[in-house]
Amino acid sequence: MATHTWTLTDTTQALDCDTFEISAREIPGTGDRWSVVKQTLHGGLCEGVDTVEINNGRMQLVILPTRGMGVWQARIDDGVLGWRSPVRGPVHPAFVPIFDPSGLGWLEGFDELVVRCGLGSNGAPDFDASGRLSYPLHGRIANRPAWKVDVIIDDSSGTLTVRGVVDESRIHFQKLRLVTAITTSLDSTSFAWHDTVENIGGKAAEMQMLYHINVGEPILTPGSKLVAPVASMAPRDSVAMEGVASWNILGPPEPNSIEQVFFFQLAANNDGQTQVLLMNPRKETGTAVRFNVRELPYFTLWKNQVAKADGYVIGIEPATNFPNPRSFESQQNRVIQLAAGATWSADVEIDWLLDSAKVAQLEGAIQSIQGATQPAIHHKPQAGWSQ
Repeated sequence: MATHTWTLTDTTQALDCDTFEISAREIPGTGDRWSVVKQTLHGGLCEGVDTVEINNGRMQLVILPTRGMGVWQARIDDGVLGWRSPVRGPVHPAFVPIFDPSGLGWLEGFDELVVRCGLGSNGAPDFDASGRLSYPLHGRIANRPAWKVDVIIDDSSGTLTVRGVVDESRIHFQKLRLVTAITTSLDSTSFAWHDTVENIGGKAAEMQMLYHINVGEPILTPGSKLVAPVASMAPRDSVAMEGVASWNILGPPEPNSIEQVFFFQLAANNDGQTQVLLMNPRKETGTAVRFNVRELPYFTLWKNQVAKADGYVIGIEPATNFPNPRSFESQQNRVIQLAAGATWSADVEIDWLLDSAKVAQLEGAIQSIQGATQPAIHHKPQAGWSQ
């Protein structure tokens, strides 16, 4: 039994494999159905995007080293976990105008199941007193390519991992490094990632992180429900105020509807672990997201109930802060401080539930976390939470 590692990309060694494939045939005793395949996409906005697909024998994950190690989608049989964005991607960062003067250029590349928002900022666009863009929507890390990518097979634990290193740095400004390991087990319907952000500069730096987890059809459908152990919740703005009574129920796609955003602090167990569940109306299938509130103390629900052609989707978003403009979050002390050489880390897991028994089990586990905690449901935006 051993751990096997292959390096697909390492710019320090001028190494980049155009194609790569490893499967169970090469490592006896690890089952007979798994594989890891790298390829480079061509054509349209996908031109030059590297993908690494992990097939664990049951589920396939498509990872995007070119887009900050995001997860484009997961597949089981004919089913897809992800969403149908109006953006035809995955989009190469070269085609994403992050610093468009509107601050919204980030949206031109947005179509992943899991996309990281950060590292210098992760919220709404922020402008200085003269109206000049200071921080673009959701930051830069999702549009920074990994400079090192490894595939790791552990035949003792039966795990398949893709590890990537992505830098977000600028001379005369702060220098941050993301190291992520995205792991799934053989024949599993779940995957997880461990992220570490290090300040590789010589002076103190600040960071934020938000995991934008986006789920559309078929799990998302009118009547789908988000189950969460709520400690407190508040609408972000006047639009969300109108939906407080039904914040956890998803409505039908409606052309010209406006997104509703809700801010939360969640209850957790004694170790800080918590989870949320999106389940379809019949409770036959769902998606669970697990994380630790000591690492990710804030949670955002994004309900984008627009027409299907415009991107009908729900965003499940654990984070270090609320996704307000960076300057506002700094005023509220919701920015991570990193001394030179210091690190921040977090673990997140996504579990794709395929039968009613598992959905019921997860719903019961969340109710146990809720326990005797009486949720504080605010019907108006809260001072200090919304700008």
